[in-house]
Amino acid sequence: MKRILVIEDEPQMLLGLRDNLELEGYDVQTAADGDEGLQKASSTAPDLVLLDIMLPKRNGFDVCRELRARNVSTPIVMLTARSAETDKVLGLELGADDYVTKPFSITELLARVRAVLRRSNPQRPATDTIRIGDIDFDFRLHQARRGSARVEFTAREFELLRYLVQRVGQVVTREQILNDVWGYEEYPTTRTIDNFVAKLRQKIEKAPHAPEHILTIHGSGYKFVG
Repeated sequence: MKRILVIEDEPQMLLGLRDNLELEGYDVQTAADGDEGLQKASSTAPDLVLLDIMLPKRNGFDVCRELRARNVSTPIVMLTARSAETDKVLGLELGADDYVTKPFSITELLARVRAVLRRSNPQRPATDTIRIGDIDFDFRLHQARRGSARVEFTAREFELLRYLVQRVGQVVTREQILNDVWGYEEYPTTRTIDNFVAKLRQKIEKAPHAPEHILTIHGSGYKFVG
């Protein structure tokens, strides 16, 4: 689960950001001023920092500057009511990865967060072939074989399995799977994901009721174990 540190002094904004990020499956930490934010960003190893500029004790520019001076490479997305181009340029020159001007839609902000996280932690090269249990998969050809016998998988089952395989050891939420495998244009319910996982388990697990490869992480989503 990705950890996000939100440094924001306005209580309602902080609460709204925390709630929406947690709904997306992130582990959220918060800080209400620049000094506290700098301490947490340095010591708790978040995967991303959402950093307001107008903060008590130490402003966001100073926090960003100090983090980079300490060689903290955590991605930073700056949040501010300022829209002047010079402020945006300064933030980026200090080492911020992106910049969102208030007021913003939460949909846009979440998309920016996902994009920055993808850039900072690119997926390993696509896996074309893999052996899971006693089945050999060729994702490029959409073929699966158990010995000489072909095992039938639908195109969507191949896509879902490959998605999980490429994130081996990572917990992925149902919402992430819906966005990345199905996409917004055909947005089913999270129950659809559970049904597809159940079908995959029937085909690849020795004991589908006690899976070894596609694990359910209760309250979060799924994790693939090789």
